[in-house]
Amino acid sequence: MRRILVVGGGYAGFYTAWKLEGMLRRDEAEITIVDPRPYMTYQPFLPEVAAGSIEARHAAVSLRGHLRRTSVIPATVTSIDHSTKTVTVAPVDGPEFTVGYDIIVVTAGAVTRTFPIPGLSEHAIGMKHVEEAVAIRDRLLTAFDRASVLPEGAERTKLLTVAVVGGGFSGVEGFGELLSLATALLKSYPELRFSDLAFHLVEASGRILPEVTEKPGRWVVRHLEERGALVHLGSQLLSAEDGHVVLSTGEEFDAHLIVWTAGNAANPVVAKHTDLPVNARGSVIVRADLRVGTDEEPVQDAWAAGDDAAVPDLASTVPGATTVPNAQHAVRQGKRLAKNIAATLRGEQPKPYLHRSLGVVATLGLGRGIFQYRGIVITGLLAWVMHRGYHVLAIPTWERKIRVFLVWVTAVPFGRDIVSLLSVQHPRDAFLHGGQPLAAAASGASDAR
Repeated sequence: MRRILVVGGGYAGFYTAWKLEGMLRRDEAEITIVDPRPYMTYQPFLPEVAAGSIEARHAAVSLRGHLRRTSVIPATVTSIDHSTKTVTVAPVDGPEFTVGYDIIVVTAGAVTRTFPIPGLSEHAIGMKHVEEAVAIRDRLLTAFDRASVLPEGAERTKLLTVAVVGGGFSGVEGFGELLSLATALLKSYPELRFSDLAFHLVEASGRILPEVTEKPGRWVVRHLEERGALVHLGSQLLSAEDGHVVLSTGEEFDAHLIVWTAGNAANPVVAKHTDLPVNARGSVIVRADLRVGTDEEPVQDAWAAGDDAAVPDLASTVPGATTVPNAQHAVRQGKRLAKNIAATLRGEQPKPYLHRSLGVVATLGLGRGIFQYRGIVITGLLAWVMHRGYHVLAIPTWERKIRVFLVWVTAVPFGRDIVSLLSVQHPRDAFLHGGQPLAAAASGASDAR
């Protein structure tokens, strides 16, 4: 019985363990997965979770619920020592301990990249996990409630001002969905007007959505601006102290909600706490067949995939290119990795990972989207339908597909659910203060974390 240890339960890790369960007999290997969260987050759905178009739990796939033959360790891996084939893990409760293995699969993923910007850690929210998307949604809904009883002025303006920093897919999709939600909410708040809203998208480079070509990227900017958005290109966030946003262009404004999506950074465990070979960016060096190492110096019994691995892009014409760290690659790398591990256990040769892009598709809000495949660009309602169709097929397990689809169907006649549950982040307030959810109603970043 070979012991296979999967470090990380994201796309690549979940799919590796899931597919190995179906490929290997029970007497061929023991599979263990380590992750601090008990679920895999389907990140392409997070913008719709933030906008209330998808129930938060439906964007999360339970590890224990779907990995029936895999042992799940709810802990954080703090170091990987391949020379002794052990990893050190830290659970929430109790001391650290080591876990041994025969074969390791490193799929720890990336982390949100931040900078030492004043006020950023105190006031901004990321959009990489379900908890963050829920907090963003509840914070925006609560801001509308609070603003509806205030007279015109600086306090009401701040409550209805949103800043999203980062013009990649996460930032643009989240921005478009939040703008769509806010615009729709005005029907339920006759006290507020469209002119009261201020939505700012901040991007340091001169364009957004680098995954699409320049012309479609410009179309997205125009589309957002026509909907009332303020797009700041070539602009960096300098400060966010007390919610006061200062940009490198000299522009300043107060924002109640600041969402940070400005890229990913290497997982520190992979970058700094392992003896496996990593590149200058902190990603595990892998061969085309997803084995760790190089063709000249392979590392036995070590594999890696996903956002924490520098996987050679065999479909690219650029020498030395690696695959883009996105869900499309991570899912397919996980499937290929499982097939390769099963092959090597049976004395067969692993195959290289090769995947040509199926194109890119993004939601820009309810009924709005953009799709590009090479020179073909589709915008509007059809692209939005394609986005939903692709992702409901891509999310693992039929149980999750059906749940998500049913939520979308019920939203057609009834619309989004606009109830804020921000008070659940402070469940004892009502108990301690006579039924009043005080902390949830208070301003500041604490209710968003």
